[in-house]
Amino acid sequence: MAWGQAVEHRLRVRARIVLLAARGAPNAQIAERVGVHVDTVRRWRGRFADHRLSGLEDRQRSGRPPRFTPLQTAQVTALACRLPADSGIPLSRWSGPELAREAIARGISPFLSASTVRRWLSRDALKPWQHRSWIFPTDPAFGTKAAHVLDLYHRTFNHVPLGEAEYVISADEKTSIQARCRCHPTLAPGKARAMRVNHTYRRGGALAYLAAYDVHHARVFGRCEDRTGIVPFMNLVTQVMSTEPYASAKRVFWIVDNGSSHRGRKAADRLTEAFPNAELVHTPVHASWLNQVEIYFSAVQRKVVSPNDFTDLDEVRDRLRSFEDRYNATAQPFQWKFTTSDLEALLARLDRHQAGHPPESSVGLAT
Repeated sequence: MAWGQAVEHRLRVRARIVLLAARGAPNAQIAERVGVHVDTVRRWRGRFADHRLSGLEDRQRSGRPPRFTPLQTAQVTALACRLPADSGIPLSRWSGPELAREAIARGISPFLSASTVRRWLSRDALKPWQHRSWIFPTDPAFGTKAAHVLDLYHRTFNHVPLGEAEYVISADEKTSIQARCRCHPTLAPGKARAMRVNHTYRRGGALAYLAAYDVHHARVFGRCEDRTGIVPFMNLVTQVMSTEPYASAKRVFWIVDNGSSHRGRKAADRLTEAFPNAELVHTPVHASWLNQVEIYFSAVQRKVVSPNDFTDLDEVRDRLRSFEDRYNATAQPFQWKFTTSDLEALLARLDRHQAGHPPESSVGLAT
């Protein structure tokens, strides 16, 4: 115990006291060598003499008497697990001080602090002041459409592997990229100082950024338009399909969401009529997260657009085009991990959810 590396420091000190005492050293000398008070030496020598090794352990301490009962803790926890509106409280979500105030108002406890409430809730990992949004799938063909997209990401279509002359393009629009000219120049970061961006700005207009991403070759084709719509989207398609290897490809699959620029059967026919080797594949409704180009748009938002400080729209266009070149120089395909097996597990979980709720509740959640 005196020299073990895995032993607590306090136990090593007590063991050294006992060993030095066994060698006949006086209390004052032991206290000086170990670095403790002489009364500490007397205490641990006496305890070891009475109880041997067990005497070196800490005794049970009664501690301060509890100020709150387990019932009070459970009542506050139960209150945190209910929406405030269900209790007639005009709040969207609970906070620590609001829960403490409500517990006192209900007579659960005559006094209660917000820190105590947070400590109780942390035992069950409850954070009622946080929230996460979700959406229930409403597309009746959600599973079929999603499976087509996931199969294309793994280079299969209708259970047939894609050939070398077949490509998968993920396309979408990023709308309303504004040119905000800050009224004071942006300050570069310095020692112990973050980059500073002035809050006030002048508006310089907005544009739409359309991008097509080659899923398996990590290549981006982008263009800026004044607005979104059928014509701007077809301009993007023409830009891609008029270049090699897509112009002479056997098939080029275009994965898009259900935006108005490329929605429905008419959009698919329009694309095929313009380019016979192109085929439109829609993601399910409210499932744009299946579209890989959204990952690229996330990089654009984080690395190019935010914080938004552009003198005019021409600077926005130049920055976006330069970022495309920079991205294409080093890009690698995304490591897409959501597979058809994960999709089947998701659909099974949704089926179990629907089985446990009346149809009226499901419709309400979907809308």
